[in-house]
Amino acid sequence: MEKHFELTDETIEVDGKTLHRIRCTRDCKWANAGDLGGFIEKEDNLSGNAWVSDNAWVYGNAWVSDNARVSGNARVSGDARVSGNARVYGNAWVYGNAWVYGNAQVYGNAQVYGDARVYGNKWVYGNAQVYGNAQVYGDARVYGDARVYGNARVSGDAWVYGNAQVYGNAQVYGNARIDCIKAHCGFDVFGSYGRHTHAYITAENKIEITCGCFRGSIEEFEAKVRKTHGDNQYANEYLAIIYLIKIKFGLV
Repeated sequence: MEKHFELTDETIEVDGKTLHRIRCTRDCKWANAGDLGGFIEKEDNLSGNAWVSDNAWVYGNAWVSDNARVSGNARVSGDARVSGNARVYGNAWVYGNAWVYGNAQVYGNAQVYGDARVYGNKWVYGNAQVYGNAQVYGDARVYGDARVYGNARVSGDAWVYGNAQVYGNAQVYGNARIDCIKAHCGFDVFGSYGRHTHAYITAENKIEITCGCFRGSIEEFEAKVRKTHGDNQYANEYLAIIYLIKIKFGLV
């Protein structure tokens, strides 16, 4: 495909690197021939029909490709990747080895970094941060001052917001609504496979539990535990967890 932009002589210095404002050389998804865009360090930073506009910066080994767009005052740097139909805008930053792709949107003052992955139809915005090895996907949203990090997974129609922190090996699915530490809890290395067990409040103000491939109510989880483990040690471990979850959410 014929390249759709060129580097102009208008430059800025960022972190010891020279970034050039780009100019569109042929009509593409986000710009018309002659339109000025944002700033990139080198031609390898941009490909496909992707576009960098306004005062956005893309530099280092970062790569914006496919139909993605970086705009506003957004920053994409390091070895980060923004691809598919993804959008990064506002004052958002994507850096490190982070990937943002699919139909994902990162905006506001949000930051995605480390080895984090944000994809699907999900939104990260406000002052939210997603980092470490965390993944946010599906139709999930992370916003406000929320943090998702470690090996955490947030997916489905889950919302993590407010001052919530979801981290470690947490698995938050379905229509979870986590706005603070009181809205969820987790337990590591229990049961026959040492899985992570996580409990959280849903949009219906119910308690849902995830553990391995299981996802369901407390009652369903207890029935599954008794059926699978009878009265052995693993059953006792999980039943103790169930009791603590009930205490946590005021059910006993």
